[in-house]
Amino acid sequence: MMLEDLGAILYGLVLFGLSLYGAHRFWLVGQYLIQRHRSVVAKGTFASLPKVTVQLPIFNEKYVVERLLEAVAELDYPQNLLEIQLLDDSTDETQKIAEAKILELQKRGLDAVHIHRENRQGYKAGALGEGLRVAKGEFLAIFDADFLPSKDILLKTIHHFVDPEVGMIQTRWGHINRHYNFLTRMQALLLDGHLLIEQTVRNRTGRFFNFNGTAGVWRKTAIQEAGGWQHDTLTEDLDLSYRAQLKGWKFVFLPHLITPAELPVDMNSFKTQQHRWAKGAVQTCKKLLPTIWRSPVTLKIKMEATFHLTANIAYLLLVIMALLMRPGLSYFDQFLDGAIYLDLCVFVLATFSVLLFYGVVLWELKVSWWKKVLYLPSLMAIGIGLSINNAKAVMEALLNYTTGFSRTPKYGITNKDQTWKRKSYISSGSLLCLVEVAVALSYIYYVAFALQQQLWSSLPYFLFFMMGFSYVAFLSLWQKTQCYFHRS
Repeated sequence: MMLEDLGAILYGLVLFGLSLYGAHRFWLVGQYLIQRHRSVVAKGTFASLPKVTVQLPIFNEKYVVERLLEAVAELDYPQNLLEIQLLDDSTDETQKIAEAKILELQKRGLDAVHIHRENRQGYKAGALGEGLRVAKGEFLAIFDADFLPSKDILLKTIHHFVDPEVGMIQTRWGHINRHYNFLTRMQALLLDGHLLIEQTVRNRTGRFFNFNGTAGVWRKTAIQEAGGWQHDTLTEDLDLSYRAQLKGWKFVFLPHLITPAELPVDMNSFKTQQHRWAKGAVQTCKKLLPTIWRSPVTLKIKMEATFHLTANIAYLLLVIMALLMRPGLSYFDQFLDGAIYLDLCVFVLATFSVLLFYGVVLWELKVSWWKKVLYLPSLMAIGIGLSINNAKAVMEALLNYTTGFSRTPKYGITNKDQTWKRKSYISSGSLLCLVEVAVALSYIYYVAFALQQQLWSSLPYFLFFMMGFSYVAFLSLWQKTQCYFHRS
């Protein structure tokens, strides 16, 4: 068999894999339209409110730690039933800022403690485990440094635990700085898709869904019975979620209770976050998917868990598709009188499913029609542009390549008048952006080639890939040079 034939077969298999994920996305949209108005109501109310420990894991967060502590201090919950744990692994001036704010809260009568570790063993999972060991509360509310919980979040979640089988309540993330720049607008929509559609469908149809690492409340017993916080993956929240549900604990998702947070405002920080999430998800998949399939849970749970935990493999497939698209289409042109039928199949199952998925998100958010016209192709392009970064994360997980926990830096940015430049914690990114630039340049050539050869059915794909790779690559490279000059 010729090398060209092998490449064509691989290209066809990749398209088939992407189409499977696209078909699953259609199912998610359909189920969401059915389930969207179905609400979850607490089975009762506590006669006496239980003790709650609020855990705040941080690492070098000098720009947002005071804001976080002040928001938690204003929670509408009896002070005698509230404990605040600042789980601080910081190595910079954040530690002193935090100490001073905790002292202030103590003087205001709050039960606030500052737990500082000299090492980052286990990273966030290690810090949460350390706090769990000494927590006074029967329930644990967890908020990352960039979140701003509403005053009534505990009163709106705690009563769901009247049901003794409920182990975790997850609220939906909001976005403080959604309109800061084009990148934050796109990030917000990507997260809205996951939280609004995926989490709602999984919860309302009786599938497993995950704690998102923050903006949720846990029953302490559920964490303990599931084996506690473990740090053998980079997504300790996803890992614990599946272990707890395999133990029989029920989770509840509250899409209408929104907890706002700060989005990364620069491309390299966003890519760092995406890399960690993608790698951690595949690590969790390797760790737990065999156990899930051996467990007595229903087939529908096993199937959805498989799509959920393997979802990031689609990025690897997308990169392979990007590398094989030009020769693959040329090969199929010889036998299909043009690749139009293949293009149509991929468009419906893979491409149109993405457009429909985020189209529903935009419809739910009541976004104007002209923004939909702009945002939908932009979301497609950014997903493509991230594929190299996330495919690298997937390969690292598959090959058991160990890396540390690289947290997403926060700058305390809430409006357009603020800037992230010249601030500490700025991520300069990696040399991977040079690979992204090379791929972007190749797709600029492919677009020119398609125009010259009049490959009209293939041109839209070349354009999407060109825009996506170019946006991510050149913005990453520009921000990398900005970091170099500002630090010089």
